[in-house]
Amino acid sequence: MAEIRGDRRAAVVPLAVGGLVLSLFPIVYLHVSSVGELSPITHTISDYIFVDDGAGLLAVTALSLAAASAALLVALVRSGLPRRGPVAVLLGLWSAGLAVATVFPTDPSGSPTSFSGAVHRYAGAVMFAALPLAGWLISRTFITSTALRRFSVAAGITSVVFMLSHVAVLFPGSGAVVVGLFERVLFALLYCVLFLLAVAALRREVRS
Repeated sequence: MAEIRGDRRAAVVPLAVGGLVLSLFPIVYLHVSSVGELSPITHTISDYIFVDDGAGLLAVTALSLAAASAALLVALVRSGLPRRGPVAVLLGLWSAGLAVATVFPTDPSGSPTSFSGAVHRYAGAVMFAALPLAGWLISRTFITSTALRRFSVAAGITSVVFMLSHVAVLFPGSGAVVVGLFERVLFALLYCVLFLLAVAALRREVRS
């Protein structure tokens, strides 16, 4: 029985990594298929819901990422992370934010903000703040990893810059619109944080 429980515990991290990898395929496809239709500099990733098959593919990416993140949380808790500590709450907020942002899509560019668009925006703000902070706290209190700490800090700084870049969207003429660029850099850093968390969780499971 102990061996079976150990095998099940060890299987959580590969499932999380599989979810992370799976989440990349739809969004990469959307970037390639929408060349000339949406700009990766000025349009956010959420805007892909307005291209052909974009809503479904984007949902696969977001929900796969949310599920993989939840699996990572389970693996970390089984490795000794406090179940009710701030890190668990932050990782939960990140996963929940992805799900909420999927259920409540963004508004078309230039249109008035709807209820769905407002919920989407606030969900994004929560999740983009939660994961970098969670990664930084883990690197400080649970897993000694310089790489995790650096990527978490870089993601936190980029998240703030991304939020500030919305000023040019909300107030046309106040500057160049580069929200898409900063969001893609942010997501690249967040993926690095998640993969580093997966590696760290796997190492702790192997040691135990």
